[in-house]
Amino acid sequence: MRSDSVTKGVQQAPHRSLFKALGFTMEEMERPLIGIVSSQNDIVPGHMNLDKVVEAVKIGVAMAGGTPIVFPAIAVCDGIAMGHMGMKYSLVTRELIADSTEAMAMAHAFDGLVMVPNCDKNVPGLLMAAARVNIPTIFVSGGPMMAGKMGDKRTCLSDMFEAVGAYNAGKITLDEVEEYENKACPTCGSCSGMYTANSMNCLTEALGMGLRGNGTIPAVYSERIRLAKHAGMKIMELLEKDIKPRDIMNNEAFLNALTVDMALGCSTNSMLHLPAIANEAGVHLSPDIANEISAKTPNLCHLAPAGSTFIEDLDEAGGVYAVMNELNKKGLLKTDLITCTGKTVAENIKGCINKNHEIIRPIENPYSQSGGIAILKGNLAPDTCVVKRSAVAPEMMEHSGPARVFDCEEDAIEAINAGKIVSGDVVVIRYEGPKGGPGMREMLNPTSAIMGRGLGSSVALITDGRFSGATRGASIGHVSPEAAVGGNIALVEEGDIIKININNNTIDFMVSNEELEKRRAAWKPRQPRITTGYLARYAAMVTSGNRGAVLEVK
Repeated sequence: MRSDSVTKGVQQAPHRSLFKALGFTMEEMERPLIGIVSSQNDIVPGHMNLDKVVEAVKIGVAMAGGTPIVFPAIAVCDGIAMGHMGMKYSLVTRELIADSTEAMAMAHAFDGLVMVPNCDKNVPGLLMAAARVNIPTIFVSGGPMMAGKMGDKRTCLSDMFEAVGAYNAGKITLDEVEEYENKACPTCGSCSGMYTANSMNCLTEALGMGLRGNGTIPAVYSERIRLAKHAGMKIMELLEKDIKPRDIMNNEAFLNALTVDMALGCSTNSMLHLPAIANEAGVHLSPDIANEISAKTPNLCHLAPAGSTFIEDLDEAGGVYAVMNELNKKGLLKTDLITCTGKTVAENIKGCINKNHEIIRPIENPYSQSGGIAILKGNLAPDTCVVKRSAVAPEMMEHSGPARVFDCEEDAIEAINAGKIVSGDVVVIRYEGPKGGPGMREMLNPTSAIMGRGLGSSVALITDGRFSGATRGASIGHVSPEAAVGGNIALVEEGDIIKININNNTIDFMVSNEELEKRRAAWKPRQPRITTGYLARYAAMVTSGNRGAVLEVK
């Protein structure tokens, strides 16, 4: 065992003395040491209950003969960080989480790990760490929030953000905003729609790194505690069988995850995180493969923000495994892959029936024949950009309109709230990419303001930043190359006609090559917005959105 290097032999007597200072007995030191990575804190609603999940994991580990040892991971609440300087620090925490977990796992010679994340960057950050450290590892999340209720209507965080836009447009009163405020987020847990946190938690099941229900069992259910105990027990089986993350997360597993992503209609952020996780596992996952998978993968779910159903409904309908079983009817998954259950995908999903054909459409009757995410290319995004196709109004699948250009999110918000954006416009927000932001801020405030003003079916938004999983509408992000490195989005001028065709996966602005070259010759790089601290180091090392915004030593 790896832990022998800190617990066995005369040379390790000093190490054992420190374990004894912690209160460990010799009996505990003779068992496998299992690190439990707890993302619990008191600022993220999805993480406030993780202490209970961690305690359950500890019980499971001990029941199965291991010694559980807890250490922390940080977490940012994207909702609280939204729309101000704090959002620059959201995506960048993914790398901090991966790096710090690697440091703790390697420094203390753990034999296995149980990851206990929940919200947006913790799941991918810990998956990156799992692939990098590559010792037996399993995931158990804190679970999704229950939907809120306003009268007969269920509601969620995306409704809350759109309510602010509706108020600014004079469509609802301040009292109605306050009612949303009191009812949109009624329990602990990751926000209740198919936003980034729930997307990534569901994809842990598709990847094979989380047990059945990990992505969907509500945070407030006691079933979540039982799941955590089973995860604690299961890590000991993985250790015994020597099943490691890279045995599970191979190329075919990532293709499975992308396929499930398309069927569920996950957050566009999955197109940042899956390539980054794959990179740590030694797998190249090009964003171009997404359209190939989308073309043959039906979209089976329209959970919020794409529709009016929630993660709790997906759980009742059979969860991720039921979706996978539907996909398997047409042979769309590789099913002989080993998973953290110790069994194959085929064995896991056998008999997992679809219990509600309104929540999970049968594969013979999908919402659409193609998947929920589309990758677009054109002279506006020569590398790629991404859109959540399943959350776009049908009339916006093809759109042409004049560019309204803003060099930061704040300027765009001011214009939208002042009524300066009108039907037909294409809002361009640039210099918000991984380097330019720095930190690639989410644009939930401007997209919600557009939806709240009733412009969701007539205005598109394009950015080299990214979008919250709560975003809906013709919101196109991750434009690569980004403006900060001289990508063509930096050359767009006010009034340029932009043509978007999501059905054909194209995005262009109607400017001749000669004019583009003239503008490129006149373009000058901007001075960095931030020159000190972690964000400055991040900006110096980060790659583009189409590569997952991973850090790279130049």
